[in-house]
Amino acid sequence: MVHILLCCGGGFSSSALAAKVKKDIQQYQLEDQFEIEFSPFMIAQEKMDRFDIVVCCPHLTYDVKKMVQNASPDKPIYILPPRMYGLIDIRELSTDVLDVLEMYGRSPINPVHFPGEENIMRVTRSVAYRRNKVLQKEAKKATSL
Repeated sequence: MVHILLCCGGGFSSSALAAKVKKDIQQYQLEDQFEIEFSPFMIAQEKMDRFDIVVCCPHLTYDVKKMVQNASPDKPIYILPPRMYGLIDIRELSTDVLDVLEMYGRSPINPVHFPGEENIMRVTRSVAYRRNKVLQKEAKKATSL
């Protein structure tokens, strides 16, 4: 079971998104695989020990970097791309979460980001990184035919 802490600035948008993700978890029968809670980012550090990963909304980039410098958290922190945050879907989120956990296991550096996504505000994908790469290859193949 992967325990996810979803954070935003005050906890308002993350509470709504966490509720949506919980419904998705039930709809896709993933209750044995994923659990999600929300929190304002300012108290995330107090809760981190109960979670496997902290997923943050895009506007927390500066706050995450500040926390990493000051507290050196021992859990992966992943900042969602803006479109993915707005259109949150457990199938896409869970794929990124599993990939981020694997990346962090190999190289525990926070915040965790995918190659080429160092500036999260420039990332335009609305699907998981892995799926986006597949879609890009298919589009490239289709245009070359």
